[in-house]
Amino acid sequence: MSTPLRVIGNYISPYVRKVLACLELKGLEYEIDPIAPFVGNEEFSRISPLRRIPVLIDGDLVLNDSSVICQYLEDRHPTPSLYPRDIADRARARWLEEYADTRLADGLIWRLFYQLAIKRHIFGEAPNETVVQHARDEAIPAALDYLEQQLPDDGFVFGALSIADISIASCFRTASFVRYAIDAERWPLMAALVVHVQELPALQKLARFEDCMLRLPLAEQRGALITAGAPLTSDTLGTSAPRPGPPRAS
Repeated sequence: MSTPLRVIGNYISPYVRKVLACLELKGLEYEIDPIAPFVGNEEFSRISPLRRIPVLIDGDLVLNDSSVICQYLEDRHPTPSLYPRDIADRARARWLEEYADTRLADGLIWRLFYQLAIKRHIFGEAPNETVVQHARDEAIPAALDYLEQQLPDDGFVFGALSIADISIASCFRTASFVRYAIDAERWPLMAALVVHVQELPALQKLARFEDCMLRLPLAEQRGALITAGAPLTSDTLGTSAPRPGPPRAS
């Protein structure tokens, strides 16, 4: 019997969600140690030298960075494909994945979600309202303006579901936890795409696990996930006390 793949990283992270979505869509068996990067122990630091999530462990192979991991899963398990067949489209899909992971996430995750959720509930610090307002007024709208111009009139970006769609929608799912929603009148194509992706059975399955742990203290999240039937590892690299500072996921 083959050993299941092992994922290190929290369900709430858009980067972890991207990897888990690929695993679910490809029908691959896996276990997850759902830690946040700021509670990883020294073993976590060893396998993730930048202290970022997700980490994928496949036997003796340890991979960091969600884009690297997703490309590895595609190369190793090419069916069903999550990258366009056309070379130019495949390159564009990787670019949109990168844009979502960096520019879009800078506004939605690091300027909004981190300030309103992580700082407040994990570190007990007040959010920087100037940073939050800049995200709402400038950073996020600029990213949405760009992405709106990249989308077709309906459906997924390249016709069939791809890594681009998953990456974009994953960021908005995390942002929804601090009640951010796309203005569908201003960005109708983006709003429709995110709903389309999040309605997929694989994403709905992940959403159930995400919902069961939302707003729970870190110490209670693992137990809630076990009760919900999440495929958790038998051990964890998590610690009880978070380390200060925002270690960026990837």
